[in-house]
Amino acid sequence: MADKQVMLIALDDSEHSFYALDWTLDHFFSSAFTTNFNVIVIHARVPSTSVIQIAGPGGSIEVLNIVEADLKKTAERVFTRAKETCNKKMVNNNVKFEVIEGDARNVLCDAVDKYHASILVLGSHGYGPIKRAVLGSVSDYCAHHAHCSVMIAKKPKPKPKK
Repeated sequence: MADKQVMLIALDDSEHSFYALDWTLDHFFSSAFTTNFNVIVIHARVPSTSVIQIAGPGGSIEVLNIVEADLKKTAERVFTRAKETCNKKMVNNNVKFEVIEGDARNVLCDAVDKYHASILVLGSHGYGPIKRAVLGSVSDYCAHHAHCSVMIAKKPKPKPKK
């Protein structure tokens, strides 16, 4: 994969990230550009122990196993859908799928460095200022900290019916 530029596409299980995948494949991978990039689709998976800590004390090994299984199913669902999307748009070559455990902000910035990515593509959840302040914004963090160009694909709001 060293001879081509690397494009990282961040996916979670939201419609916003799949919009970003669709938009990117439609705009960057027409027949004229198909060979310019190697694509790495990254799913940042929250560590199961973090989920248990949020839920509070008393988490048993059974709960940990249930959470772990659920996180694995989510990652499988994300990649199944991503692979179907890539196949449908005939972007099959030079695509790698990787699950990395950790906080999405750190996972994505570290992956940019690891793969020497030229561009990082993310979807925008479209949070307002209050939600963004409380929940944080992965795309905002990456735009300021990733060592490459960052493209944030924002799903258009539906137009009001007349």
